[in-house]
Amino acid sequence: MQLIMSPASPFVRRVRVTIREVGITDLVEEVPVTTTPLASAPEAAAANPSGKIPSLLREDGPAIHDSRVICRYLNAVADARLYPESRIWEVLTLEATGDALMEAAVSMVYEARFKGTEGASADWIAAQWVKVVRILGALESRWMSHLMGPVDAGQIAVASGLEYIDFRLPDRDWRVLAPALAGWLETFAQRPSMQATRPG
Repeated sequence: MQLIMSPASPFVRRVRVTIREVGITDLVEEVPVTTTPLASAPEAAAANPSGKIPSLLREDGPAIHDSRVICRYLNAVADARLYPESRIWEVLTLEATGDALMEAAVSMVYEARFKGTEGASADWIAAQWVKVVRILGALESRWMSHLMGPVDAGQIAVASGLEYIDFRLPDRDWRVLAPALAGWLETFAQRPSMQATRPG
């Protein structure tokens, strides 16, 4: 299998972490591409009509895309336990929360990067940060016991989103807003899968 990817993307990172957590690095070749929302890499567009990354090319079927779909597929291939049936709805909800965190942060970065300082909407960026703050509050108040449990897909998504904020929005001190979450990430970030996939 081949993963069409760019290491800076938090959506890609959660897939790369998953590959390592389920122990199938020998089955997936990572294929880096240079792509942007304004100019999709040919490899990305060929695998996914939206041109987004990541996409997973398979030998026994068509390419699959959307990081959540890929992670669920890789978990099945490895017969792993990142989506335990005993708490599947909590895992999927936490995974979706991590995705929302990534989407808001990426939107902030793109608004500034592709519209430039004068063209970027301060209101748009502020609105995305409000979403981030709400998500941080929910994670801090409702999800800490789950985050402290066995590793699952939801935890990987949240960690990937938080470290993307650190990577691309370093001036946003989210740890002040969510000290318990910050403590959790400090520990989770030491996992070999996280260390091996850190961008930059």
